[in-house]
Amino acid sequence: MATTNSTDEQVAGSPADEGAAYLDSTPTDLYAEGGPTSDADGDAVFTAAGGDWDDIARDVAALGAERIVVNMGPQHPSTHGVLRLILELDGETVQEARAGIGYLHTGIEKNMEVRTWTQGTTFCTRMDYLTPIFNEAAYCLSVEKLLGITDQIPQRANDIRVLMMELNRIGSHLIAVATGGMELGATTVMTIGFRERERLLRFFEAVSGLRMNHAYVRPGGVAQDVLPEHLDQFEEELPLLRRGISELEKLLLESPVLKGRLVDVGYLSLASCMALGITGPILRSTGLPHDLRKADPYCGYETYDFDVVTRRDMDAYSRLCIRLDEMWQSLRIAEQAIARLRASEGEPVMVADKKIAWPAQLSVGADGQGNSLDHIREIMGESMEALIHHFKLVTEGFRVPPGQAYAAVESPKGELGVHTVSDGGTRPYRVHFRDPSFTNLQAASALSEGGLVADVIVAVASIDPVMGGVDR
Repeated sequence: MATTNSTDEQVAGSPADEGAAYLDSTPTDLYAEGGPTSDADGDAVFTAAGGDWDDIARDVAALGAERIVVNMGPQHPSTHGVLRLILELDGETVQEARAGIGYLHTGIEKNMEVRTWTQGTTFCTRMDYLTPIFNEAAYCLSVEKLLGITDQIPQRANDIRVLMMELNRIGSHLIAVATGGMELGATTVMTIGFRERERLLRFFEAVSGLRMNHAYVRPGGVAQDVLPEHLDQFEEELPLLRRGISELEKLLLESPVLKGRLVDVGYLSLASCMALGITGPILRSTGLPHDLRKADPYCGYETYDFDVVTRRDMDAYSRLCIRLDEMWQSLRIAEQAIARLRASEGEPVMVADKKIAWPAQLSVGADGQGNSLDHIREIMGESMEALIHHFKLVTEGFRVPPGQAYAAVESPKGELGVHTVSDGGTRPYRVHFRDPSFTNLQAASALSEGGLVADVIVAVASIDPVMGGVDR
């Protein structure tokens, strides 16, 4: 819809040419194609419902009105009808931009209150569906704080978490670059990005049985071990993944067309980031090397060798460069994690406390996933006590001492935090997530206002929002 409010006097009579604007004393159809109507205040209202835009613009000009309000979107694959951008335009210049959210109604946080602590991972993994491992890890870290078992998590489980998170970071950045390219008309960028992400999804599926929404990270460790054949499979893909990321860099970074669209577009200063609570690549594009993996390490990140990538131009191009560079840093961390997993083969991946640990490690079988056959044999034919323990722990769950805890991880989009509250029961009393997409989307107005309509596409893409995390 395009509307304009005229402050001039109404034009008397009908114009000579058919396309010009006029207002008569009788109200007209609000949805008439290109035709004006009057609102309660007598101001002119134009509705763009097809027809020729030049005719509508000429009608507006005839009344002396310069600004129009349009609903924009969806222009991003993750905003398919769930992000509404309301733009007030003066010609092609954006004078005001507002983001309308809240159309998914997933109720993830509320649903977690009526599920056991372990079942909570199956809900939160679906928030930002491009970074499921990070959602699970942040939640489980907070539960482990409440349980007081943070220091009891096996080293191998932490190494697996680091490996899975860093590969997930690459996958998220690939989607950000790929969909951003698609929005600018560069479909080759999209196909390369999705092709390379597929290599990561094959590894995730081999390890967890699922390509997305894994529920793989559990309170106390992980659902199952990463086997040597899984690592072999990924290392075979590694040279191809490196080549694919290099292709993206060569295709994008020095392209004059891309630089013309991204350089000096979507500017956001350090002061603005601090005022709005912006984190992730947007914050690091201002030159501030804030990364929770360094600032407040978790899962043993302090023992890994990697660099925090920054830029200083504070624009959309800087954020693109940061995401590409972070892929290389994530590969660097992943290779260190793989070496550690090779050396610790056979060690436990779940906390030793049997009152918390899931009764059996999952073993991927012909059906894609299932319980360990040895465990099934024991509980069904050898040990009644084991069967009772399995039944109680799986159906009722473990109890968490009363209290509250906050844990945060550095997701591909910024700080992903979770505040968990327990009343001493087998279910969370309250779980609330600080999703970076929600916080960073505040910057949409600051990034867009004063720029052109076409720059709004670039600005939103440089935020890399996923509405599953915004409206959880």
